Amino acid sequence: MRRWLPGFLALSAIWGASFALIKVAVDAGVPPVWVALWRSLLGALTLWAVLLLRGERAPRDRALWGHSAVVAVLLNTVPFTLFSFGETRVSSVLAGVMNATTPLFTMLFAVLTVPEERRPGARRLFGLALGFVGVLTVLGVWHGLGPGATVGALACLSAACCYGAGFAYLRRFLSGRPESVTALSALQISCAAVELALIAPLAAGAPHWPGGSAAAALLVLGALGTGLAYLLNLGLVRVAGTAVASAVTYVMPLWSTALGAAFLAEPVGWNALAGGALVIAAVALTRPRKAPVAVPPPPKDRQPVG
Repeated sequence: MRRWLPGFLALSAIWGASFALIKVAVDAGVPPVWVALWRSLLGALTLWAVLLLRGERAPRDRALWGHSAVVAVLLNTVPFTLFSFGETRVSSVLAGVMNATTPLFTMLFAVLTVPEERRPGARRLFGLALGFVGVLTVLGVWHGLGPGATVGALACLSAACCYGAGFAYLRRFLSGRPESVTALSALQISCAAVELALIAPLAAGAPHWPGGSAAAALLVLGALGTGLAYLLNLGLVRVAGTAVASAVTYVMPLWSTALGAAFLAEPVGWNALAGGALVIAAVALTRPRKAPVAVPPPPKDRQPVG
């Protein structure tokens, strides 16, 4: 068996399960912005603990802190809140499929901002168009959506759009940094936690005990899904390369759909399955023809944050 397969399956399952965990929390009455805050805070604490165990120091570069704050807005603060808000109105199954559009938005923003991506080619443009046909299929637009479902779906799609913009920004300003991925991840998630700590009390008041199930969901979502998952992703990049690591996107909707149906009794219509397949096919088409290959890790984990 390939060495990277257990880590690949674990990472896809953890990130795929995050949508069901969010659903448990919001259904228990945890405000979306507090779901985002607990997720970021617990993730940051986990990453700082790992950083301390490794004997690494916190970066002090002011420019790095500034870029990390921007990345945190685009990759954590806003999308974490939007997905949580979206799941107050739509199923975790639909949210998971919407998240699968992230590579399409990433390509779109890369075309707009990265010079070497300015000419994506007909195949990748077709993939982009196919992806949004897949989104419309998932939504079942021919049936019409109620106001609440429309707002929820648009919130999830906007969150995926934020991810796309965030990855493009990260590639341009942080991917070549000498700091380790653990340090960069801890810094990014910490900035998100601070940003959300300033917003949450004003937007949703004081926190309250949501019950044991919701508290456990938040703990797993933060410590495992937003903390240790970053380290699993780094390990996968090291062992198998970025091409394999990025393919987690293909598998996550399978996990989110299966878990939502099995544990939350959420309905899975034919259009969700067909639309999800179209989105995954579109992501495959938008990938560059020459995918990166695995290489030995450079000193100090010099890889971009995922």
